[in-house]
Amino acid sequence: MNTFPRHRSSGRFVLVLAACTALAAPVCAEPDEDRLGKAQGYPLGTASNWQLNPYRVGSWSALDKVPGVQTRLVARGPDVRVLPRAVQPPAISYRYRNIGYTLVEYLERQRATGLLVLRNGEIVAEHYRYGRKEDARFISFSMAKSVTSLLIGQAHARGLIASLDDPAEKYVSALAGSPYGATTIRQLLRMSSGLTFTERYDGQDDIARLARAGAGAPGAGKPVDVLRSITDRHAAAGEKFVYASAETDVLGRVLTAASSKNMAELTSEWLWKPMGAEHDAFWRIGVDGQEQSYGAFNASLRDWARLGLLLANDGKVGTQQLVPLDYLREATDPARQPAAFQPRKATPYFGYGYQFWLMPLRERTFALQGIHGQTVYVQPSTGLVLVLTSVFESASGRQDPQPYEERAALWRGVLQSLGGSTAE
Repeated sequence: MNTFPRHRSSGRFVLVLAACTALAAPVCAEPDEDRLGKAQGYPLGTASNWQLNPYRVGSWSALDKVPGVQTRLVARGPDVRVLPRAVQPPAISYRYRNIGYTLVEYLERQRATGLLVLRNGEIVAEHYRYGRKEDARFISFSMAKSVTSLLIGQAHARGLIASLDDPAEKYVSALAGSPYGATTIRQLLRMSSGLTFTERYDGQDDIARLARAGAGAPGAGKPVDVLRSITDRHAAAGEKFVYASAETDVLGRVLTAASSKNMAELTSEWLWKPMGAEHDAFWRIGVDGQEQSYGAFNASLRDWARLGLLLANDGKVGTQQLVPLDYLREATDPARQPAAFQPRKATPYFGYGYQFWLMPLRERTFALQGIHGQTVYVQPSTGLVLVLTSVFESASGRQDPQPYEERAALWRGVLQSLGGSTAE
């Protein structure tokens, strides 16, 4: 990672940094660009190595072009919702480890491929890095879980799902008689099945088994076989939050079974077209034809921002309520969660709603988050949205907390710089 000296008395640092970022072709190195494949033009990988360096930048912004990876298009509609640009964008700064930084310095310090800030629907800042452009469709990893949740809320409102307290097996016959089949949709939304599903990102855990099955690896079985194999229990259902991507995989199967449509069709009809998306998006699909609802939705930076704006507007586009308000509040309001799921109870910092991360602030503030640094932060009352797509080396803060700490500091700085609230 590139770092810069903190001595600025001459002003030379500021001038050099401005020169690096003002040119159409940056002359300053971006963090770890050699390791990330700059010399090879940020190449695409293959179905077996797209998650590795030096293929991350190329593959994570164009997964539909990776040989051997199957995807399904999410069509945009004819009408694009314009995101106007602020005439005089305000400066954004933040503090990390008691040192002040600018937004541009964040980009010079961390491996962000895209960054966009909205305030009340206006673009305050928009940056692309490592050669990425406006039409790149960035992978979400677990931000996809929140998209899945929004579709569940809409399916329930349409009567396709009779009750959030229905067991999954009511809709997914392949899970009948299994512990996940007996788990209710609401328990799955809160990741509270009580079943032991390991997710360490070491290649030897249950999420690796599920991913291999989805990719059709020899001897991996089918994804449903993996789900049915999870039988050990660490708690009674509904009692506590324990992160488990399998629970979102089950939710995706509930959606497609209840609606008799695939998730790409639902995403297009219920979100992408009415939201006014600018670009087609896509889901990765497994060998069983099921979208990988727990981590494989891909969209452009501006369309991630439009989704954040939809959430900031409490599920409305204009006068149209796309996502039911009561469901969205249940999904994102800490005050509506049982005690065990509230901020600083579910985890040392975050609470957990219906597939959304909840922050311990007075103003309702929440996030979509994915491994390796994918993030959409939203504070509805102040109209602020921050979108980050990244290629952090570590999958999570458990392995390397530094980039995740600085990401949190940046969001706090966005709130402080643009009139948001950081009061707890």
